[in-house]
Amino acid sequence: MIDALLFYLGIALVFVGGVMDIIASIGFFKLKDFYTRLHAATIGAMGGGFYPLIGIAIAVLGLDVEFWFKAIFSGIALVGAAIIALGVPAGTHALARGVYRSREAEPSVVVDRLMEDLERGDMR
Repeated sequence: MIDALLFYLGIALVFVGGVMDIIASIGFFKLKDFYTRLHAATIGAMGGGFYPLIGIAIAVLGLDVEFWFKAIFSGIALVGAAIIALGVPAGTHALARGVYRSREAEPSVVVDRLMEDLERGDMR
């Protein structure tokens, strides 16, 4: 009973990841400026990469196979999910900061506190 529950929960997470990828791809093409497109791409990378890997790790635990297979397969999926969870936000932040500082894409904001701090010399 618990094996079937784990399997279907894992498959549901894989499905959620696929839906988030579709939503992110639609947002990537519909949104207009660089920063909102970057946000949509980050949602696609996190939701479409992280959740399915967690789902695969959970679904494998519900399979009727030997323990070593479950441990290795789930471990690899969890390590991949951890790499995505740590790397994607850091990479997105670095990309957004680099573009902001080089002024390649101007943000469409009403108040820009970061620019005020940069002009005063409070930040590097």
